[in-house]
Amino acid sequence: MARLADYFVLVAFGPHPRGSGEGQGQILQRFPEKDWEDNPFPQGIELFCQPSGWQLCPERNPPTFFVAVLTDINSERHYCACLTFWEPVEPTQEGPCAQDGAERDEEADEGGPGALPAPTPGPPGQLFAPKTLVLVSRLDHVEVFRNSLGLIYTIHVEGLNVGLENVVGNLLTCVIPLAGGSQRTISLGAGDRQVIQTPLSDSLPISRCSVALLFRQLGITNVLSLFCAALTEHKVLFLSRSYQRLSDACRGLLALLFPLRYSFTYVPILPAQLLEVLSTPTPFIIGVNAAFQAEAQELLDVIVADLDGGTVTVPECVHIPPLPEPLQSQTHSILSMVLDPELELADLAFPPPTTSISSLKMQDKELRAVFLRLFAQLLQGYRWCLHTVRIHPEPVIRFHKAAFLGQRGLVEDDFLMKVLEGMAFAGFVSERGVPYRPTDLFDELVAHEVVRMRADENHPQRVLRHVKELAEQLYKNENPYPAVAMHKVQRPGEASHLRRAPRPFPRLDEGMVQWIVDQAAAKMQGAPPAVKAEKRTTVPSGPPMTAIVERSGGLHGNSARRLEVVRNCISYVFEGKMLEAKKLLPAVLRALKGRAARRCLAQELHLHVQQSRAVLDHQQFDFVVRMMNCCLQDCTSLDEHGIAAALLPLVTAFCRKLSPGVTQFAYSCVQEHVVWSTPQFWEAMFYGDVQTHIRALYLEAAEDQDSFSAGEAPVQDERSALDVASEQRRLWPTLSREKQQELVQKEESTVFSQAIHYANRMSYLLLPLDSSKSRLLRERPGLGELESASNSLVTNSMAGSVAESYDTESGFEDAETCDVAGAVVRFINRFVDKVCTESGVTSDHLKGLHVMVPDIVQMHIETLEAVHRESKRLPPIQKPKLLRPRLLPGEECVLDGLRVYLLPDGREEGAGGPGGGPALLPAEGAVFLTTYRVIFTGMPTDPLVGEQVVVRSFPVAALTKEKRISVQTPVDQLLQDGLQLRSCTFQLLKMAFDEEVGSDSAELFRKQLHKLRYPPDIRGTFALTLGSAHTPGRPPRATKDKGPSFRTLSRNLVKNAKKTIGRQYVTRKKYSPPSWEHRGQPPPEDQEDEISVSEELEPSTLTPSSALKPSDRMTMSSLVERACCRDYQRLGLGTLSSSLSRAKSEPFRISPVNRMYAICRSYPGLLIVPQSVQDNALQRVSRCYRQNRFPVVCWRSGRSKAVLLRSGGLHGKGVVGLFKAQNAPSPGQSQADSSSLEQEKYLQAVVSSMPRYADASGRNTLSGFSSAHMGSHVPSPRARVTTLSNPMAASASRRTAPRGKWGSVRASGRSGGLSTDVGSRLAGVGPPQANGAPADPGFLRPQRAALYIIGDKAQLKGVRPDPLQQWELVPIEVFEARQVKASFKKLLKACVPGCPATEPGPASFLRSLEDSEWLIQIHKLLQVSVLVVELLDSGSSVLVSLEDGWDITTQVVSLVQLLSDPFYRTLEGFRLLVEKEWLSFGHRFSHRGAHTLAGQSSGFTPVFLQFLDCVHQIHLQFPMEFEFSPFYLKFLGYHHVSRRFRTFLLDSDYERIELGLLYEEKGDRRAPQACRSVWEYVERLSKRTPVFYNYMYAPEDAEVLRPYSNVSNLKVWDFYTEETLAEGPPYDWELAQGPPEPPEEERPDGGAPQSRRRVVWPCYDSQPRAQPDAISRLLEEMQRLETELGRPPERWKDAWDRVKAAQRLEGRPDGRGTPGSLLVSSVPHHRRSLGVYLQEGPVGSTLSLSLDSDQSSGSSVSSSRQAARRSTSTLYSQFQTAESENRSYEGTLYKKGAFMKPWKARWFVLDKTKHQLRYYDHRADTECKGVIDLAEVEAVAPGTPAMGAPKTVDEKAFFDVKTTRRVYNFCAQDVPSAQQWVDQIQSCLSDA
Repeated sequence: MARLADYFVLVAFGPHPRGSGEGQGQILQRFPEKDWEDNPFPQGIELFCQPSGWQLCPERNPPTFFVAVLTDINSERHYCACLTFWEPVEPTQEGPCAQDGAERDEEADEGGPGALPAPTPGPPGQLFAPKTLVLVSRLDHVEVFRNSLGLIYTIHVEGLNVGLENVVGNLLTCVIPLAGGSQRTISLGAGDRQVIQTPLSDSLPISRCSVALLFRQLGITNVLSLFCAALTEHKVLFLSRSYQRLSDACRGLLALLFPLRYSFTYVPILPAQLLEVLSTPTPFIIGVNAAFQAEAQELLDVIVADLDGGTVTVPECVHIPPLPEPLQSQTHSILSMVLDPELELADLAFPPPTTSISSLKMQDKELRAVFLRLFAQLLQGYRWCLHTVRIHPEPVIRFHKAAFLGQRGLVEDDFLMKVLEGMAFAGFVSERGVPYRPTDLFDELVAHEVVRMRADENHPQRVLRHVKELAEQLYKNENPYPAVAMHKVQRPGEASHLRRAPRPFPRLDEGMVQWIVDQAAAKMQGAPPAVKAEKRTTVPSGPPMTAIVERSGGLHGNSARRLEVVRNCISYVFEGKMLEAKKLLPAVLRALKGRAARRCLAQELHLHVQQSRAVLDHQQFDFVVRMMNCCLQDCTSLDEHGIAAALLPLVTAFCRKLSPGVTQFAYSCVQEHVVWSTPQFWEAMFYGDVQTHIRALYLEAAEDQDSFSAGEAPVQDERSALDVASEQRRLWPTLSREKQQELVQKEESTVFSQAIHYANRMSYLLLPLDSSKSRLLRERPGLGELESASNSLVTNSMAGSVAESYDTESGFEDAETCDVAGAVVRFINRFVDKVCTESGVTSDHLKGLHVMVPDIVQMHIETLEAVHRESKRLPPIQKPKLLRPRLLPGEECVLDGLRVYLLPDGREEGAGGPGGGPALLPAEGAVFLTTYRVIFTGMPTDPLVGEQVVVRSFPVAALTKEKRISVQTPVDQLLQDGLQLRSCTFQLLKMAFDEEVGSDSAELFRKQLHKLRYPPDIRGTFALTLGSAHTPGRPPRATKDKGPSFRTLSRNLVKNAKKTIGRQYVTRKKYSPPSWEHRGQPPPEDQEDEISVSEELEPSTLTPSSALKPSDRMTMSSLVERACCRDYQRLGLGTLSSSLSRAKSEPFRISPVNRMYAICRSYPGLLIVPQSVQDNALQRVSRCYRQNRFPVVCWRSGRSKAVLLRSGGLHGKGVVGLFKAQNAPSPGQSQADSSSLEQEKYLQAVVSSMPRYADASGRNTLSGFSSAHMGSHVPSPRARVTTLSNPMAASASRRTAPRGKWGSVRASGRSGGLSTDVGSRLAGVGPPQANGAPADPGFLRPQRAALYIIGDKAQLKGVRPDPLQQWELVPIEVFEARQVKASFKKLLKACVPGCPATEPGPASFLRSLEDSEWLIQIHKLLQVSVLVVELLDSGSSVLVSLEDGWDITTQVVSLVQLLSDPFYRTLEGFRLLVEKEWLSFGHRFSHRGAHTLAGQSSGFTPVFLQFLDCVHQIHLQFPMEFEFSPFYLKFLGYHHVSRRFRTFLLDSDYERIELGLLYEEKGDRRAPQACRSVWEYVERLSKRTPVFYNYMYAPEDAEVLRPYSNVSNLKVWDFYTEETLAEGPPYDWELAQGPPEPPEEERPDGGAPQSRRRVVWPCYDSQPRAQPDAISRLLEEMQRLETELGRPPERWKDAWDRVKAAQRLEGRPDGRGTPGSLLVSSVPHHRRSLGVYLQEGPVGSTLSLSLDSDQSSGSSVSSSRQAARRSTSTLYSQFQTAESENRSYEGTLYKKGAFMKPWKARWFVLDKTKHQLRYYDHRADTECKGVIDLAEVEAVAPGTPAMGAPKTVDEKAFFDVKTTRRVYNFCAQDVPSAQQWVDQIQSCLSDA
């Protein structure tokens, strides 16, 4: 029985003590006055009566009622029912608190609060103060409280004739039962009657309608998320304007949590004064008035539920884990069926008559039933995971969380994990774990209804029926007597609060009330306590648990077969059949990934222990340990599947004898697993064992008694520990005191003995075999974390600083400082403390344990020392012998093999991935460090793979990152130190060192590697140390009296350069500022020397050529032989001699101004500059550009004569300065002006050097972009650009022509922000065609600028147009070197991940590839290059001026030349291109490749590799245009970082000369040494093998390539992804080729007829070698046959040429294509001849833009016809091979070669059918050397003999053929044949 009400309180409004704004509550009276002993008076009631604060009101409000809840210190809840009504303020009371009206202000004016006159009795100034009646109770009978307080208020208001004291007295003395379903009628003595029903079961919460209301207000999803939030201990805050709703919502949420009890802060109504409680760190459920919403919004981690608005706001930082599926969705659908039954019927054609909706109270119970079912499903089988640790005197129960999660299959589930770790669940276990107690609805449900719930899962109607049944029971519990509940209580009349109250609420007589209370108390003492005996029973356990979702064991579907393999292997081991076991072992290790196999292993081993087979020999021991390690490595720290628990007894059982008296147990070999250092694991194990022993304790006792009835004993054994405990608890009260004591002691000693046993076990598994090692520290985070946040174990024994040092990456610790024993002792002591206090071990015993633990540990360390000593003496297991790698000539081993395991690195193929094939990795072998490479050689650990050698290597120079790692060795599963080395050749060595490799050896390896990777000086690199004359450090010997040697020469050169460079800044002052008049005008034509503004020459920088010293002359001659010079001469850009004599005919000349590298160190010695510019002016121009890299010509288009220039970006002055608004004059202005004027003149000179544009009708105006491919996005020139010859035309054209597509240079474009014009073209705005070909090509305009300057957008900001400039700026946005570096890092990670991908399949690779943005950069480069190609092709020159002019500029310029000039697509040409643009023009290979120690910080930036990738992309799109194969690009990609050759060392020619590298190739060829130059090597290799040759090479003459550049058209280069584990990277040909005679060839020819089949494994074999293409195969075959016949084999190239020729002849007679047509260009014709004809507006001329039209198509109709014919002839050549030809006329003619080439006799064939003139070397030659397309011929005219022509021939035998591109000079043998030729050609032209 309990009191209905503990206290009755009357609280009224009182002034605030500090006279502040609000009032405060004052307790006027409380009854009883003194506290009850069992229940003190709760503090702070006055705050809770008016939660929004005590305030006066200008009008009477109706009375309000709500129930607040206070929780006391013992977490008892007190319900405070508050009924508030308002009374007029007494004048005396009003005083300082008359807040609300305006009176407050006046009062202040009148001089103080006391000076107020009494308010007028009239209503306007009347204020009302609140007064509250409060009932405090521990029972939750809201309706009874409402009625009782209502009655008191009614008596007061209505003035009933009833003593209030009596009513209050009766209220306080009313006693009602707590539970049990009784009902009680009470009366307070005012003619009232109330019936109180108590619930049937005390444990079920009472919710009335609160749950249903909560769902109505917030909806299903919101309530579910609040439910999950409350369970996972988040903070929940309810907001509402109604207090009653707040209490209801909180009550409802708590009711949903049943059977768990909410144990954190619970305040349904929080007063305003206590709002700071909301910032408490602990979880809570709190309700607050919506008026304080603003305060709630500042809280960052609180989930706010707004009841009035129906919203739940979850902050970003809070993650509420959802219920595990499928429970989440099932619960959701059942809730919607309960709340909205109409939903199911909404779509029916004939809906049934409306269903009866259950009442709100019933709906409330249905909703609760849904959640009750949910908990039953979640916690199903929880009783099977309870550990009974003690039974007497009180039961102690522990819950095995890991086992529960493991068996439910919910280890990963965030929600359940958090619930089980929460306080509520701990309370649940201690309350419901007890085996013998009263049971309730939940116990029944979880034990008996699980099967039914499982069966109903998919039948919503059956689920609903079950929910309704449960709801009935819940309803019955709350309302056991539904019919009788009749109340009769008086209520006040309507609007009674508005009537003027007769008087304030009277003061009650305390004495009278107290007397009534005392009398009742006296009565109660006499009466016996009416306690209804609780019915206690054994709690049913229910069926064992099952997984929530039956996870289909897809991976281990064939588990029966796997278990069979495990069993067989174990039986082989124990039967001693080691070979059989060895074969099965890999399969077993793979099977042990599955749970079933691990359990099976534990059971099998257990059986062998039982058969006392625990002592093993060495091999058996090894096998058993390996299998155990494999099992344990997949165990998490929780060990949720109980594998570690099953193995724990076994690791202390299996052992081997090392020597007499020394036994090694298995535990010393399986310590490296995280599970052993997890305290939770040990606790669960300990409690499990204690339970077993305690159960045995009582069962044995029972068996002793029942020994006579032997038949029953086994049956009893079936009982679980909980059943035993329940039985014991039932008997406990019946036992005598002595018996009770005896049982308690027995249990306590059982626990104590187990604690000792576990202290031993833990020391076994925590102390390492070699206790001197500190390994434990690094690898056992668990041990340390308990002690401190750092990972160290020594925090307690040492200063914190030492502790921190263990965290650092270095990973080295001092052996002395680690106190392993101390750490283990502390770990065990903490464990012992925890379990013993929880399981009630006496303190004496506990002290004893603490004394024992150090001794146990010390003893164990001593035994281990002996074991460690003996185990060292074991004969080592035969390890595979180390395979020595093959080395290059000159490569030396620096460190001999260190034994390592090579681990899989995330490339799936090596580990037997999707490509099939064996698991080549992990492999066991050794790593070697040589002067050139890091090499791993070894064999796969998987015995099924067989004797395959695995090689992985990369050049030391390519190393980009090394990091220490800790990894498990694949064989013993031990944790070992490892290294991960990543290289920029896309190799990754992820190695674990073998145990035999000491940490010092590993460290030595790292240091040596570092030394080789970053030599202090470039002379230390492999290419320079290899066979070099002088070792670094020794001065080179001077060679005397032999004329200046190249070394001295280069030294002089450098000296001079240094001098001049030092001087060049001194002379600056001489410049005089130019006069302003000259600034804007174009310089007059005839001015001899336009550029030099100051007249005096500077002798320091320019010596006249006549005065060159002999050494300088020698330098000159060697400079002339450089690649650049050869190329300039080929392009007709001038010869050195002509430049010295200043011949005027050529527009450009070669200037030796930089031969001393004085002007620009990073430029070559000879540069092409405009003829009109004097050398001394160049010095000044160079100052406007970064790094002094002023614009020089690097290529000229043979057809449009446009030139391509390159330079560094501009300094702030310069062209940009020209265009910018004039700044205020600054101190150094004159210099700046002179420089920028020089620069302007220089650009003007470039423009003037270009062929003049013709007038509008001329050919060049529309020479346009011969490509549909470029589309409307190509910049058409701005209207203002003038043709140079006619300045007046500019204004005219400005009037007529519309604005060009370039718009304003300032406008910014989209992606990459090129200016909108070019920008839009580059960014691909507008509707491009498929493939990235842009949209409409109708962009041609009559004029365009003569020179476009492509510059960095950032650099060209604020440029304003200037009408007189003939150049135009194209601002584009380019990426910087650091972006290339960052992108490459990500690309490396994507292609060689380093660890296996989390999600298999290509998706993750593609995602990381996209993240790297590498392809986007390639796309941008190609895009810019194609733009430049277009501009050049249209006859405009282009200056590329980006960054410092040596990274992106080089990339763009090289790509442009490659696309525009077919010569660069040959092997020779590509070499020239790289030598010229990359080496001579100073791309900083050493800096970008981080070749030396100095460059280490800057890291590797693969600018050149990116260029090669672009070339590879073009090669893919035009496979027939390149003479070299894709392998050639990979080869360069590998060797430009390998430092094997000297070619790619250093940053510029200047540095190469300084080191004496540049010219020694000619001078000192001493011995046939290793190739120093990569080109030499390629040349030698090409003679032997066609590996660099592209068989599909069939170029179209003078084809300009325009590749698609969209990312969708780009492919990932296989250089990044492929590898060959059989021999390492295939780019060091000597190594890749195997022994001279490859064994593959020998095998078939050996004596025995062997099969010729070979298995080719992806990733292992080199596919091109194992399976060469048809042509290589035939060439090999020919060589083999020739050697068999004893002939010297001929070179492959000769054979190839012969075959091609024969092929042509064969094809002749029938004219049809033979199989040989595979050699002819027939494949990419869809790209080559897409003829596109466009109507050009009103003129009606057809513009032909065929992709291959080489001639510039004019605007005249005839030229378009020609173009049409040209493309038809191309189409024609698709179907007819070039060999089956019509020879209309043929004979010998002399032809003059290109510029500077001699006359040669050739065999010419005129082909009328194909409309071309072809020539051959001689009559029998079948390979055509060149073609002149007659469509391009403009005229045939008599010629004059030129230099070097045949002397004997008549002058009239010369004639010229003029084509659109060049003039061919011919000479026939005599005059008649010349005439004949001219006639034939003319007739061909006229036929056309």
